[in-house]
Amino acid sequence: MKGGLVKIKRFLDRDQFIITHHARLRMFQRNITTDMIAVVITNGQIIEEYPNDFPCPSLLVLGYHQENPLHVVIAECEDHARIITVYTPNEEYWIEHQKRRRKNDR
Repeated sequence: MKGGLVKIKRFLDRDQFIITHHARLRMFQRNITTDMIAVVITNGQIIEEYPNDFPCPSLLVLGYHQENPLHVVIAECEDHARIITVYTPNEEYWIEHQKRRRKNDR
């Protein structure tokens, strides 16, 4: 992806981001705040990239809020970032919160 987290952080600093309806629902269900998402984006690392996502390429960021792991899927659009979803990684599907388990490993 062109800018990666640098560009997304810039969008975040300038309030040039959208939280999708889906992400808002998940935030409410999981007691995740916008501030928590900002911490994850600011201090997190990209663990997967989805360059062919539509309408904008996206990426999966792993970060921590008060030592609790969170995944945030963020689209990097031309003039804004779009928060797609946010969740706590499940150990059944993730190794150390950052590598997907193969179906045979579950």
